[in-house]
Amino acid sequence: MRPSRRHWLSTGAIVLAGLPDSALSSGPQPHWDPVAPTPALRFPDDHGSHPGHRIEWWYVTGWIKRPDAPEAGFQVTFFRSLTAHPRGNPSAFAPRQLILAHAALALPERSHLLHAERASRTAFEMAGAATGDTRVWIGRGDSAWSLVRDPATDRYRAHIQGDPFELDLELAPNAPPLLQGDAGFSRKGPLPTQASRYYSRAQLQVSGQIRLGSRSTSVNGTAWFDHEWASELLAPGAVGWDWVGINLDDGGALMAFRVRDQAGRVVWRSALLRDGPHGPIRRDLIPQFEPLRTWRSSRTGARWPVEMRLVLGSRTLDLQPLFDDQELNARGSTGTTYWEGAVTAIEQGRRIGRGYLELTGYAGALRL
Repeated sequence: MRPSRRHWLSTGAIVLAGLPDSALSSGPQPHWDPVAPTPALRFPDDHGSHPGHRIEWWYVTGWIKRPDAPEAGFQVTFFRSLTAHPRGNPSAFAPRQLILAHAALALPERSHLLHAERASRTAFEMAGAATGDTRVWIGRGDSAWSLVRDPATDRYRAHIQGDPFELDLELAPNAPPLLQGDAGFSRKGPLPTQASRYYSRAQLQVSGQIRLGSRSTSVNGTAWFDHEWASELLAPGAVGWDWVGINLDDGGALMAFRVRDQAGRVVWRSALLRDGPHGPIRRDLIPQFEPLRTWRSSRTGARWPVEMRLVLGSRTLDLQPLFDDQELNARGSTGTTYWEGAVTAIEQGRRIGRGYLELTGYAGALRL
């Protein structure tokens, strides 16, 4: 869910741009394509954009190794938003589609996120999200941000250029996409319309460069990729979600989320567990999230449950953050604040994997 999802859930947290309610009430109501269980996902087409749906995101989070420095986390996220702007406006400047992007580095020696964000309408090729395969970008030339899949190799290239850091990373999958929910139809609430189409790619092998100031460093590691699109997500009364994607040390993969109301009650939840790199996949597990420790942000006053216990059937995993202050202020683009943090999964006192935990709705109810 991965928006914060992701994510819907990757990911990314998203407040979508559009006309104010007063403007919508006086004109034609906006239309977005509904999400339905059919047709089946098809690749490579579904790697690309779905411009008739209201929201969409491509979400990458991972851990990287650096020479002579502690392991670190990174995030690269692109969002596409089909706004409520009147479709009949012929102006090339009309903000019908918006592209927004977040990038972050979680460096333990800094003890807070390095974060950058961008936002642009798709006019004049200044930003875009291609159909047919993954190619999403903001900007032009050397300063552009982009995420592109090479159809010949099935590898992704993420390029983030700017201050206070730069990323140039290749992401190599070793397995087909994991279809979340029911064959890629992922419910997020009690109504069938409260759903997304959602798939993940776990255990991506990362290689490339990061730059801090004038210094470039070669890195390698492992990442998680989410792609999700929807037109309606949160049920009435829902304020946010907790989501986690873990690359397990045995080559397996774990995704779990819960949607919460203001009192912390579960509105909806789901999980997927793959045993080993190519083993059986379970979708029948009911995840339980139990906050173990909170951290209070001095910037926003929000209390984030940065250390979580995740119970999946007979298994109990403790999710421990790389450091506490992984709060991401994205009010300059998607209009929200969320916590997107690198975590280690511990089971019976032993590390079993690493990934990212996403928390939304703790700094105010999330508006989608």
